[in-house]
Amino acid sequence: MKSIRELYKIGKGPSSSHTIGPERAARRFRETHPDADAFQVRLYESLCKTGKGHGTDRVLHEVLSPIPTEVVFCEETPPDVTHPNTMDFLAFQGGEVVDTARVISVGGGDIQFADLEEETAEVYPENSFAEVEQFCRFRSLDLAEYVEFNEGHEIWPFLADIWQAMKQSVADGLAAEGILPGGLKIERKAKMLYHHQDPNEIPQVRECRIISSYAFAVSEQNADCGTIVTAPTCGSCGVIPAALLYMQQQRHFTDEQMLPGLAVAGLIGNLIKHNASISGAECGCQAEIGAACSMAAAALTYLFGLRTDQVQYAAEIALEHHLGLTCDPICGLVQVPCIERNAVAAMRAMNSCNLAYFLADTQRISFDIVVRTMYETGISMNQRFRETAEGGLAKMFERRRR
Repeated sequence: MKSIRELYKIGKGPSSSHTIGPERAARRFRETHPDADAFQVRLYESLCKTGKGHGTDRVLHEVLSPIPTEVVFCEETPPDVTHPNTMDFLAFQGGEVVDTARVISVGGGDIQFADLEEETAEVYPENSFAEVEQFCRFRSLDLAEYVEFNEGHEIWPFLADIWQAMKQSVADGLAAEGILPGGLKIERKAKMLYHHQDPNEIPQVRECRIISSYAFAVSEQNADCGTIVTAPTCGSCGVIPAALLYMQQQRHFTDEQMLPGLAVAGLIGNLIKHNASISGAECGCQAEIGAACSMAAAALTYLFGLRTDQVQYAAEIALEHHLGLTCDPICGLVQVPCIERNAVAAMRAMNSCNLAYFLADTQRISFDIVVRTMYETGISMNQRFRETAEGGLAKMFERRRR
């Protein structure tokens, strides 16, 4: 597996696969063609169908400007396109095509150039939680120590920057008001949620309100093209900050004490990414929100001082109960149902942690099995439910609007 540095990325929303990935691809293609006098980018499948809502064309024009650039949303998909987030870059000189490149946005902001061998180093020899757990038992390591063992001590300053960026996205979202862009006229709700106080509010309701306000804050920043951390994607960026920030405030942990939790969350996200997918276009929202919930549950369980088998069980519960979750963004925007899903998943992470505390000894399904199940479920899912805005809530909304 690769470094968790490849999982956590600080960038602008609203979509890691539809915004951050194309942005990175465009920068690399432009750097290799400094003499081009025009560009064309062809978007296929999910990038075509929800690219306008996600701002894919906007970010491509921004990166390739001032060179004239044509972004083509291709309704017909060439037979050799095998991934739903595929794009072709063409460079022109004097009206003639001088070079082309096919790029796949694989999720979480990562990209693959079809004709190039990526040289990103493999950092972790182990490929499953079972292997990780066995190695930790042999070397008497816990999961955060295992991450440091493979990544080196430099991982902690990196995670410190990630945690600060997460907390800043919460603060920025809680301070903001207004209508989110895109035409749905969705009003920001984080500030209202956070400050809404009922004199008869019981502790359980307050916990739900505060955690949800944090998740809304980050997700609304993402929807407004603000700066967030992919955790593991833009669409699921609110889950981990919401759950972990609330836990930090309740337990009075220092920022430094929170970093091992982020390391464990990153390890879980890496296992999902390596053995399945974190792309909504490939496996539905279970791969984004489900993965984020699993990561948050594992981090919480670790920070509460529970055993490695309990961490594994919490991650398994969280992912298992997102199986089959579709990616059906209304109008292709990362707003409805995406923002609310972040809040619901943050609360579910807390519940998964609590269940693991009581029931770890009764576990029958492993985390590794659920990860494989999620991938099989995702690739078997009807394409309309994989970030195309052609099924589910998106379809019903359009039908009602007509």
